[in-house]
Amino acid sequence: MNEVDDSILEFFASQDESLVLSPALVWYNLHDQLELIDKSHETVARRMRKLSKRGLLEKVNDGKGYYALTQKGRDYLEGDLEADDLRLSDE
Repeated sequence: MNEVDDSILEFFASQDESLVLSPALVWYNLHDQLELIDKSHETVARRMRKLSKRGLLEKVNDGKGYYALTQKGRDYLEGDLEADDLRLSDE
């Protein structure tokens, strides 16, 4: 988990609970609108895929590149889960 991951999850949590977004829209909001990150669109897309593998985001719409925040993602933001508990086997 890193700062970009936290920014992505916090952005989803700050929106309507049923919000579904593509990596491009998340990047645009975090980079251009809110100026919270200075990473590329590709970095945001890659991090969102990793967050999905960890169960913090869920791919929706038959896996066509749209994501939503999961309850596990909310639990992480609320401090109920530690970052070490979310490590993938390839990290």
